[in-house]
Amino acid sequence: MKRVTFILALTGFLFMSCNAQTSSNKGSNKTEETMKTIHLTKADFLTKVANFVTHPQEWIYLGDKPALIDFYADWCAPCRAIAPVLEELAAEYDGEIYVYKIDTEAEQELAAAFGIRSIPSLLFVPMRENPQMAQGAIPKPQLKEAIDKLLLGK
Repeated sequence: MKRVTFILALTGFLFMSCNAQTSSNKGSNKTEETMKTIHLTKADFLTKVANFVTHPQEWIYLGDKPALIDFYADWCAPCRAIAPVLEELAAEYDGEIYVYKIDTEAEQELAAAFGIRSIPSLLFVPMRENPQMAQGAIPKPQLKEAIDKLLLGK
C-alpha cells in the first residue's frame, strides 16, 4: 500500500512539474514536502559529496551532515522496494542526515567509481570517517540501526 502511495505521489509530482505553468504552487509544495531524498548527478556529487576527480586517492567528504547514498536503477525490483523506506527515513532524519539517490543507469561513471556491481547498494557517509558500503534491500529497522550507529554515533 505504501508503494502505491509513493508511486501516486511521484506521478502527481511529474504531472504537476510538466504542467507547472497552469498548476498552483500549493499542490507543488505538498509534493516537495513528501519527497525528502535528493537525486544526484555526477556534477552534484562532485560539489556536495566528494570530488573524486581532483582527489582520486583520498576521501574528503564535502557535506555538512552525514549522508546515506542509494545507488539504484529504475528497472531493479529491490531498488523499487526500498525506495519508499528511504523516503520515510529521509523524513524521519530530516535535518540530521542527507539521503541521496544515484541512478546507476544515468550516472555510470559514478557507479564505476564506487565499484557498484549489484543494486541497491547503500553508501553510509559519516562526517569524519571513511564511508561504508552495504548491498541489498536492507529492512527499515536495520537501516535505522546503521544510521544511528554509523552516521549519528548514537
